[in-house]
Parts: sequence; C-alpha cells; structure tokens
Amino acid sequence: MPLRATLSGLPLLPLAATLLMSGCQSTPSFYEDGLMPYSGDPMQSAPPITRGLDAAGLRTLLAAELAGQRGNYRYASQGYLEAAQRYGVPALAERATFAARFGNDIALIEASALRWHELAPQAEGPNRLLATLSLQRGDWYDSLEQRLVIVQAGGNGEIAAFAEIAIAEEAPLHLLMQPLQAHLDQPGADQLEFHSDVLLGTALIEAALGNLQSAQLRLDQVARQDPESTSLWLAKARLALESGDHPAAQRAARQGLNLAPDDVRFLLMLAQAEIRLNNIAAAEVQTNSLLENHGGNQDLRIALAQLYLEEGHSEPAYRLLQPLIGQGSIPNIAYYLLGAISQSQGEIDDALLYYRQVSEGDEFLPALATAARMLIENDRLLDARALLRIERMRNEDYFGDLVMLEVQLLDELGLQEDATALLNRELTRTPDDTNLLYLRAMRFWEMGDFNAMEQDLRQILRTEPNNAMALNALGYTLADLNVPERLEEARELIERAYEADPNNPAILDSMGWVYFRLGKPDEALAWLESAYAQMPDQEIVAHLAEVLHALGRSDEARRLLQQARKRTSQHPQIDELLERFPELTPSNTP
Repeated sequence: MPLRATLSGLPLLPLAATLLMSGCQSTPSFYEDGLMPYSGDPMQSAPPITRGLDAAGLRTLLAAELAGQRGNYRYASQGYLEAAQRYGVPALAERATFAARFGNDIALIEASALRWHELAPQAEGPNRLLATLSLQRGDWYDSLEQRLVIVQAGGNGEIAAFAEIAIAEEAPLHLLMQPLQAHLDQPGADQLEFHSDVLLGTALIEAALGNLQSAQLRLDQVARQDPESTSLWLAKARLALESGDHPAAQRAARQGLNLAPDDVRFLLMLAQAEIRLNNIAAAEVQTNSLLENHGGNQDLRIALAQLYLEEGHSEPAYRLLQPLIGQGSIPNIAYYLLGAISQSQGEIDDALLYYRQVSEGDEFLPALATAARMLIENDRLLDARALLRIERMRNEDYFGDLVMLEVQLLDELGLQEDATALLNRELTRTPDDTNLLYLRAMRFWEMGDFNAMEQDLRQILRTEPNNAMALNALGYTLADLNVPERLEEARELIERAYEADPNNPAILDSMGWVYFRLGKPDEALAWLESAYAQMPDQEIVAHLAEVLHALGRSDEARRLLQQARKRTSQHPQIDELLERFPELTPSNTP
C-alpha cells in the first residue's frame, strides 16, 4: 500500500534473472513500431486529405499543414486532431498521430491514436500504438486487449513477445489470463492467422503461473499447426527447464538449433540443460562455441558466467571471466560476479575486494549489500557497518541509500534500537533528506506513533510540496484511521498525490479507500478496480472486496478473495477482512 514503498528494503541484484528470456540477441520488439521518433518526414507517408471542407476546417488544416512543414509538429498534430474531432474522418486522426509521433509528444500521440481507434476500431496502427503506450505506463491489461484486437483483425499482436516481457516484469499474470482465455474461447479463434502466437503467449503465462499441464497442451496444439516454429521450440525448452524435465529441454533446444542454427538463445538453453544434467564438459563446449561465433564478446562472456554461477558451478564461471581480469576497463557486473565466485568458495576477503571495486551504477548498491550480508553471515557485523560507513563518506550521491541499507540490515538482525539511533544521527546531519525522513516516518507508523509519522511527512512536504509518496502515505493513513473530521483532508492529500503521479496503483487504491471512508462506495469502486488491474496485491484485494460487499456484490467479493488466497500462503490483510466479515469466507478455502 502507500506505506509499503520502502519497507521491503533494497533489492539484491539477481544473477541472470532475464538471461533465458532474451539470450544474447534482441527479441523482436513491439517498441520498434511504437514511440521512437522518426528520422525522416512522416508527413510524406501520411494519408492525403481528399474531402471538401468548410472555411473553418480548411483554415485549421492549412495551419496544421504549414506547421508540419516548418517543423512545429505539436501544433500540426493539434490541428489535425481538431479536424478529426470535427469531421470524424480516420485519415485526419491518422495524420494527427503521424505528426505527434514525429514530435515524440506522448500525450498527443495517445489522444490522436485514441481518436483514430474510435473512428477505425479495426485498424492495426492505432491499436499497436495504444498497446505500446499502455505497456510503457504499466497498464498490462489494456496493452494485451489492444493486441488481441489486432489479432482478431488478422494481424500479429506479438502476444508471445508480450508474454515474455510480462513474465520478466512480474506483471499481474492471472489477470492477463482472462482476456487470453476469452479470446481463445471465441468461435473461429483457431482460424486466425496468428492463432499459434496467442497459444504460445498463453502457454508461457500459464507456465509462469504453475499451470504446466495446461501450458503443455497449448504447445502441443502449436506443434500440430506450426511444427517448425522457432518460438515453439524455445517455449518447449523453457517449459521443460521450468518443470525440471532437463532431457526434454535438451531435446527441444537441439531441435530449435536445427531450425535456427544462429539463434544463440537455443545454445543458451542447451547449455543450461547440460549444466542441470551435470554435463559440465558438454555445456562448456556449447558456451565456447558461442564465444567463438561471437568473437569472444564481453557481454556474452559475462552472461554465460552468470548462467554457470546461477546453477552453482563457480569454476567454469571463473574460467569465463578470467580473460577480463587485467583489462583496461572491466564492467561492474564482472567485479560483482568475481566477488560472488570468491564468496561461494569461502574466500571472504577476496570477495570483499572484488565487491568494493564495483563503482557507481546499477550494481553498486547490490554489491555493497551482498558484501555487508556476507560479512554479517561470517560474524563480522562491525566490519560490515564500517564498510557501509566508509562507503557513505566516499560516495556522497549514495549517502541516503547506504544509510537505509544499514538500517535494513540492523532491523533484520533484530537490532532496532541501533537502527533507530543510526537513522536519528544521520538525520541530524541531513535534516531535509526526504528519503531518510520517509523511512523514519514508516518506522514510526510500524510502531504505532502516528503523530511522529505525520511530523516527518509534513517536514518532507515543506521541502517538496508535491512529493507524491509523502502525500499518499499521509492521506492514506488518515483515511485508514477513519477519523471523520480529517477525511476531507485525507482526500485532498491523496488528490494532490494523484496529480503528481496519476498512474501509481498505490495512489489509485488510496483514492478508492478514502472515497469508501467518505461513504461513497460507488465512486470508490472504479478507483480500486483500476488499482487492482495494475497491482493485485492482497491489500488492494481486501479493499476491493470490502467495497464490493458494501455494494451488495458479495459473490464477486468471495470469488476475488478465493483467487487471492490461492496465490499466496500469507495473506494477513485478507484474514483481517474475513474476521470482520466472516460471511465473505469462500466456501472452498485452501
């Protein structure tokens, strides 16, 4: 919820988290046809204006055309869009979209594409643009629906590629299954040109959700329709790896290589299958082949080392990284991996030296977090704290992050008093550090000290009046406390947070919750449904279920709660709701 933003702490760097999703080559991307600005004049290929116009319409279009010729694409797009609103001609909306894309004006792109879609619902262009825009703002459900419209019109919605990204980005997969299943259940769906792509995407999502049997049935369907699809064999290899059937993964990867000998993803899959079958020598043959074919590519070498290390084989990982040692510039990730290798071999001081060579960048904080935890696990808490203190002095830009990391580590060890003392001490030195103030506010909230929490959040807002995180945290807490005389204040705070960050699902949830507290469940519902579509965590589920129950839609609330309880074994917010409303308990609880 609003209060969960920093309580989970700093994430550690995953080893090869997305290695097998994309391999070492670029996956075909729907971004290529999305929002990147053009390098030439898009108006040359925009549709011509052929209908007669009145004086006002002609003036608008002439002004738009001249603006486009002079490079003022925003004004040109606004003119064409105005004409499209007036005349309802799809070509005008399309022309407005062309101009907006050339100017890379996201808001105008969306407005123009929406009008284009409204006037030509089956046209592929606006649907593809809207799908990309939805994906960029994290609206997975809408992006998928736009892609399915493309499929239904006979086009390629790139569902399998979309599914891979959704899985890697931990999108709400259970929600995405609903439109996919609805599409596949439609009469004639199997006759569409890109039906196999939808089946592949559905299988990938089902596999990620643990529905391996259903996923396999989908892949069998694709095999009957398109047995030489490289995407099919890639999905088969991935599914076999996830289900632990390593011989099947080996066979699928080999079949894929027969079809696409230059596709490095199959070589990576085959290498991983060989590693899991403990055929390390065979795996090294595959990885050496990859390196030979790509001229010893540094990024590929690092990716392969990650693969070995992730599977628990540090020696071949070290052999891959060894040629990088002593070179002029070694990437941070290489030092991070060398540290992990030394750590796995019990060489703590060597690992520490490698971790400390990671400089500013994405791996900096994960490396220090890993180093500190390594020292703590070896009963060297004082060394861990000294490391973080020294790094705070050396890296001013990471000061607040390193304080938060140390606080988190102390909390994990049950040393809350030491963590609080550290936080208070550093805030006396940097009293306007909004991140540290927010962290302390959340700690006060956990301790039940609302007044102290509010004081720190107000201090943030004095420095940053539009800080969405602080506005939302304070507004939500006031709403949740349900103090009648402060509910309007809560609503105003949350509305300000929404203005600053309108696509944040935590803020959408807060909007719904404050409207519910104000006795307006009808208004609350839309906000909560929108929040749930983007982030179906148990707190939002509990809020949405309570509002549905208040609106007399208790059966829907029970189904919602049943789905949520299946997704996780720990669901305290849902349990608390059921204690208050036992009648919402699903009949077949897990």
